[in-house]
Amino acid sequence: MADDARPIRPLRSIRARVTLGAVLVVAIALGLGAAGGVWVLGRSLTEGVAAALENDLDVLGDRIEDGELSPSGIAEVEDGPLILLRGPGGAANEDEATALPELAEDEVARVRIDGESYLAASESTEAGTLTVARSLEQVDEAVATASGLLAAAVPLALLLIGFVVWGVASRALAPVERLRRQVDEIDAAGLERRLDGGGAGDELDRLAGTMNGMLDRIERSQRAQRQFVSDASHELRSPLATMRQHAELASAHPESTSPEELTGIVLHEGTRMQELVDGMLLLARLDEHRGPGSATDVDIDDLALVEASRLRGLGIRVDARGVSPGRVRGSAVLLGRALRNLADNAARHARETVTIRVRTEGPRVVVTVEDDGAGIAPEHRERIFERFFRLDEARARDEGGSGLGLAIVREVALAHGGAASVASSASGGASFSLVLPAASDPGP
Repeated sequence: MADDARPIRPLRSIRARVTLGAVLVVAIALGLGAAGGVWVLGRSLTEGVAAALENDLDVLGDRIEDGELSPSGIAEVEDGPLILLRGPGGAANEDEATALPELAEDEVARVRIDGESYLAASESTEAGTLTVARSLEQVDEAVATASGLLAAAVPLALLLIGFVVWGVASRALAPVERLRRQVDEIDAAGLERRLDGGGAGDELDRLAGTMNGMLDRIERSQRAQRQFVSDASHELRSPLATMRQHAELASAHPESTSPEELTGIVLHEGTRMQELVDGMLLLARLDEHRGPGSATDVDIDDLALVEASRLRGLGIRVDARGVSPGRVRGSAVLLGRALRNLADNAARHARETVTIRVRTEGPRVVVTVEDDGAGIAPEHRERIFERFFRLDEARARDEGGSGLGLAIVREVALAHGGAASVASSASGGASFSLVLPAASDPGP
């Protein structure tokens, strides 16, 4: 199968973003660390020079005050710091020392003489102001060397880190790419295929399991849709064929039928088609929105009594003595449709009596609709809630059943958080139960 996925721009891939993010964070950390390290190194070396400078001042000052070092002797000091004595008979040991600035006592300053940096300090003595300076050349060279090494090492470290992160990200994302290719190869004709997560029990394996579950649901939904379309096509073909046959018969042999008979057949089959289409549309809405929509408190005992009265109007004997108050939260329209379907089903199969009961059992409201007919065999009690399933195909069609009534009952029950089931009644017929969560407000 051709790969229809759009190519990912290099800088927008997860691998590139992870690598760039890691390199950026490390670059900031290394940059700040390198700058801080160079600053600490320079400060530490400078403090060492300052300590040596303070020692020079103490030693030279003591020697001058003790008379061990005369001004003329200062000029003879070599291979040491720059020394300048200001005052009567002042002296300096180097020509550069004469350029030393006058500093306040206890002041340590960085000065520059002939392009070279010095650290200088002054101290008052009996012979005058003594100023001493030590070269910072070695300090500057050490700082420059460290800066140069870090300037070269940091980019190399970033390059190495980027390479490592890129490789790790590539390896980590390889199973994701493999899953993507597997998903890309699955089309509507190959929904039976499943993803291989590797079996490591990690997040990718869980993702593959979740996607396989999604594929299971899609496959079941597609299978149900195909069956639904097939059944619907078959069901719609029957009334259309009936109307066409009678129309052709009336056209070819007008004497064989009357307009009234043809009109009655068309109206009857048209009603069947309308009921079938309405049922399919309702089921489609329930499939799309697994919920009752706008919910209100519904007195389901009132709906049950309405159905009992309707069946009595059709000449059917109905026992509604077991209807007691029951309130649920949901759609009165959908619940009324479910009760009507149960009542019509019971009326079609009852020999004499249909029994309707409503009772509240703790957090549930149970609606029971029974008939005294032939009942339903245990092996068929789940299948009768399937769409277009009929126990007796010919009898159900003759009696006007579409094969969707009980399927609608179960879907309405599920949409309200309940359930629908069937068992044997005391008279041997079928006993259908609609179990729904009771409303939190029991009402008056």
